[in-house]
Amino acid sequence: MPYTVIPTQLPDVLILEPKVFGDARGFFFESFNARDFAQCTGLDMQFVQDNHSKSAQGVLRGLHYQIQHPQGKLVRVTQGEVFDVAVDLRQSSPTFGQWAGVVLSAENKRQLWVPPGFAHGFLVTSESAEFLYKTTDYWYPEFERSLLWNDPTVGITWPIQSEPLLAAKDKAAATLDTAEVFS
Repeated sequence: MPYTVIPTQLPDVLILEPKVFGDARGFFFESFNARDFAQCTGLDMQFVQDNHSKSAQGVLRGLHYQIQHPQGKLVRVTQGEVFDVAVDLRQSSPTFGQWAGVVLSAENKRQLWVPPGFAHGFLVTSESAEFLYKTTDYWYPEFERSLLWNDPTVGITWPIQSEPLLAAKDKAAATLDTAEVFS
């Protein structure tokens, strides 16, 4: 198998470990192959957009989602390390309001599948990090929403000692009890 699929505590959120070929020269792996992704996960997804960000240590981006045109995301880190989080915002789900977190790094080469209907965010735990992700729908800024990163109802255990660096929209994010969610 080209990927090893590792379940998280949320059944729909999956960790993917690619098969990496390495020797004294370096390494090679397929970071994405639609046929292999479908075979390993049972999901037939069409990705329409790739995004790439670079952030400094202590930056927390998220928890973002689109209330209309929800995006599935296949995320990975190409430089540095992050603590990556998905929160289930599907009201009809038995795991509504629950979260899964995983360390993604250039070293471990893991990827995380975050399905539509989930909020997503990450905290940079290394000096800096470059973060790449594929999305199943386009970005529509008018439908973008943010869930508060430290909402006590959700209770994410972030690996942080002080306040993270946040964008204004993330500082003003909604709590789970006031957020627009999916049915």
